[in-house]
Amino acid sequence: MSSLSATSATPESAEPWGADQSPSRLLAPDDYREILNQLFLARYFDVRLIKEKKRGHLRGTLYSSHNQEAVLVGALFGLEPKDWISPIHRDMPAFFLKDAKRGWRNPERIGMSIQEVCAQIWGKAASPGRARDNWSHIGSRKKRIVHSTSMLASTVPVAAGIAYSERLRGSNAIVLTFNGEGSTARGDFHEGLNFAAVHKLPMVSVIENNMWAYGTPLELGCPTPFVAERAKGYGIPGLVADGQDVFDVYDKVKWCVDYARAGNGPTVVECRTYRAYGHGDHDDDRASKYRSPEEVAEGRRRDPIAICKERLVELGILTRDEADQFQPEGKSASEVRDEDFPPDVVAYVREGVQFAIRSPYPDAEEAAWWVFHEEGEPQP
Repeated sequence: MSSLSATSATPESAEPWGADQSPSRLLAPDDYREILNQLFLARYFDVRLIKEKKRGHLRGTLYSSHNQEAVLVGALFGLEPKDWISPIHRDMPAFFLKDAKRGWRNPERIGMSIQEVCAQIWGKAASPGRARDNWSHIGSRKKRIVHSTSMLASTVPVAAGIAYSERLRGSNAIVLTFNGEGSTARGDFHEGLNFAAVHKLPMVSVIENNMWAYGTPLELGCPTPFVAERAKGYGIPGLVADGQDVFDVYDKVKWCVDYARAGNGPTVVECRTYRAYGHGDHDDDRASKYRSPEEVAEGRRRDPIAICKERLVELGILTRDEADQFQPEGKSASEVRDEDFPPDVVAYVREGVQFAIRSPYPDAEEAAWWVFHEEGEPQP
């Protein structure tokens, strides 16, 4: 994959950090293994929910992150606990992957637990939104997660405001936003990015370019070959990452995170990936009409888990036998089995699912909460 230079924001082959100085070279062997395990975790979470929906155990729409896991894992791994994230609908694993490298079950980490996330999906009282919507419209000031909205780019001005607030407080925390390539055609994306650029705010905008904005192909939503070229209009760096290579995503986003934390202002990172299924599970049948089988096969040919494994084998962190022990890569949600994943991954997601199933629904009286402020009413 080519990148966009941090100085000129035009497609170039050179990386902004220079030869052999990529941030991933500083990772410890345990970090590499954790990154692979987080890819397994994001994939298993996704396919488990797809299976639960097909069994009739879930209501509402699922927005699959299948084949895009490297974008989430790579982008989040270089953050500090105090940093903010602003996920979108296809980023459900981000809620529990935030700060996960400090321990998936660590109650002190600044991220949501798998129990909270699953309770949200099942619409139970233990969910952050207390059963208001079943998907990604959740957030937490305490966990430093911005509530997502259905108007995808509308969180960019909010993220810029949070970044401004962090600066006023004397903090060097940064705000990492996620958006699809289609959202970069919206006015609020440009207004938020313009504000961040003018004030040199610590914000990193990660664009998940999966080539389709619902049913609109990339070429009908962006006039340039690279979405990150939009950064040129604001005089800020724009990088392009191979969205199937978790380490390329990590390198590009980590460079931008350090750039922002040093007070240099915002950046854009375009992660070029491919959406495995429809926009949502309601769109799967329609997606087979506007995307050819050949296109889908090509888009899914380079599986993020397989690419990560090869890197770890090359570095001597995994043996070939260890790399081949669990093999969910290249398999659809209907083909993959629990045995294709590490047992600790299956156990972790199972804890969340079982917790959600056992949890009660909220009382009907709660439906009126949070419409108007009432004394004594719990606040979200």
